Amino acid sequence: MTVSSTAASGSAPLTDAGPLSLCAREPHVPADRLVAEMVPPPRFDSVRFATYIPDPNQPSQTDAVAVLEGFAAGLGGARPGEGKRGLFGFGRAKAKAPAGPRGVYLDGGYGVGKTHLLASLWHATPAEPSRKAFGTFVELTNLVGALGFQQTVRTLSGHALLCIDEFELDDPGDTVLVSSLLGKLVEAGVALAATSNTLPGKLGEGRFAAADFLREIQGLSAHFRALRIDGEDYRHRGLPEAPAPYTDEQVTKAAYRAEGASLDAFPRLLEHLAKVHPSRYGALTDEVRAVCLTGVRPVPDQSTALRLVVLADRLYDREVPVLASGLPFDRLFSEEMLNGGYRKKYFRAISRLTALARDAKPLVTE
Repeated sequence: MTVSSTAASGSAPLTDAGPLSLCAREPHVPADRLVAEMVPPPRFDSVRFATYIPDPNQPSQTDAVAVLEGFAAGLGGARPGEGKRGLFGFGRAKAKAPAGPRGVYLDGGYGVGKTHLLASLWHATPAEPSRKAFGTFVELTNLVGALGFQQTVRTLSGHALLCIDEFELDDPGDTVLVSSLLGKLVEAGVALAATSNTLPGKLGEGRFAAADFLREIQGLSAHFRALRIDGEDYRHRGLPEAPAPYTDEQVTKAAYRAEGASLDAFPRLLEHLAKVHPSRYGALTDEVRAVCLTGVRPVPDQSTALRLVVLADRLYDREVPVLASGLPFDRLFSEEMLNGGYRKKYFRAISRLTALARDAKPLVTE
């Protein structure tokens, strides 16, 4: 998102209606919207392999681009599920999955550009958008919940490619559910691509290891080729420190001046997130062009923290700047949280919120 010049300069008058409020929204998302929105989010609309800038000190990044370009080029064959079929498709011959790996798993830490590469793969695959699906693990499980397992299989079986960002392996039930779904899709000839997060108790590099991912998806491991992507968080490579939090007055003034801005007290927003299913957090931010928060403070518990992580992901996907007062974002989560099993999620949220705080700087006038 680009902040308008009038809002950034402070020359725009105060809006009559005042800012929006996320806490006043209770979105409802129909199942057909869940399917239609399985495309790369706005932040990744224009990314391509050519726009991925590999770190010259990390040859694995250059290698990953080459492998993924070849993988995409190989997906231009026959439509999955095609074969002899009767009227309305009944009685069609079962498609035979191509031999060899039909999936890739991008293995690397947060901020090395895995989502950029995953979205680039989606864009590069020679198939119409309606035959490619892109979503987070949470969005995929929400789709199964909305459509039912069998209908989800039927809906996605005609696709050339399914991309799953941040495959969540900290919920055994959901992992088994999605593994079963992917098994059906592989049988139908659908190609797969995934990134994943950290299992509880997996510390070390703060990332999820390929061997663990392949073990958790059980019988599907033979269908995946793991690509290791080394590197540091690109969001902070050579960039200045995140701006310090502003005062309540500065944040409130900016919210009234910026068109499409929301204004909420941070503690109240955390309470509201508990009343909205995380699958609706994207809809919660519809038409919001900037999020202004007052009184940022440490999150009180892990359930609240994980909900905030999902909101941070949706804001980052949509390039919505975040202007805040209170504590800086790197103090949102306790040391216990940052050393626990969900540490990768929390560091990702800090990284993304910090980037969005930089984007919000033009909203503030001196």
